[in-house]
Amino acid sequence: MIEIPGQEPVPAEPDSVRVTDEGAVRVITLNRPHVKNAINLPLRFALAEALEQADADAGVRVIVLTGAEGAFCSGGDISTMRRQPRNETTARAQAAQRVVRAIWHTPKPVVAAVEGPAFGAGTALALACDRVVAASDATFATTFTGVGLAGDMGIFASLPARVGVSRARQMLMLGTRVKGAEAGSIGLVDRVVDPGEALAAALEDAATLAAGPPLALGVIKQMLSGEPRHPLAVLDLEVRNQTMLWDSADFAEGVTAFAEKRRPVFGATPPQEN
Repeated sequence: MIEIPGQEPVPAEPDSVRVTDEGAVRVITLNRPHVKNAINLPLRFALAEALEQADADAGVRVIVLTGAEGAFCSGGDISTMRRQPRNETTARAQAAQRVVRAIWHTPKPVVAAVEGPAFGAGTALALACDRVVAASDATFATTFTGVGLAGDMGIFASLPARVGVSRARQMLMLGTRVKGAEAGSIGLVDRVVDPGEALAAALEDAATLAAGPPLALGVIKQMLSGEPRHPLAVLDLEVRNQTMLWDSADFAEGVTAFAEKRRPVFGATPPQEN
């Protein structure tokens, strides 16, 4: 049972998320196909836990997030929603934000593989990832206003970062639907593939990322997240991060591989403490 302050306990759904490994890539699949993987409260908790476990697992280098049976996520499960006072809905809202915090907190790249609908929270969930691979017939829509809501799960950071404030404003206010092909042309997604190929393509990209230097990838993710920084502050952070990486096994391996004219084999070995 899931305990929510001020509410009746909610039964857990142990199969709402599937977790499999493809080498160093952890694949997390939303698994409520009967509602096109709509997000209810148990799924929020299960998804957050799966992401946090992937972050904590040293054997996982990249995370791929996808949905079961041809749908990414049709949004929040409206059948489980009703009008409630703020003190009763805060914990529910924070459970959704926990999912996005897990994606943004981990230094490991997170790749979304999107087929079919990605509506409302589904769009927000995909855009929270570091890379979005979408089928050409996938559909993105920020449909929160359809039920009188504005949006959450980081959509007010991720959407304007990808398409600009003006386009984000129109998408959020009008609930405009964007197909995968157009999504690629406006920067909403990073790679567009044929229908049915999103997961395979995402795993291909994930394998490339998994072969990269994990410490450096984590720094890149951290430096590009959060509030915009003053350029002079960026310079100081770059010095701090570069000197940390200079004292890493990844850097030593990269230099050695260059000299030996071979591909580097990176591993997340932390730098030595002085």
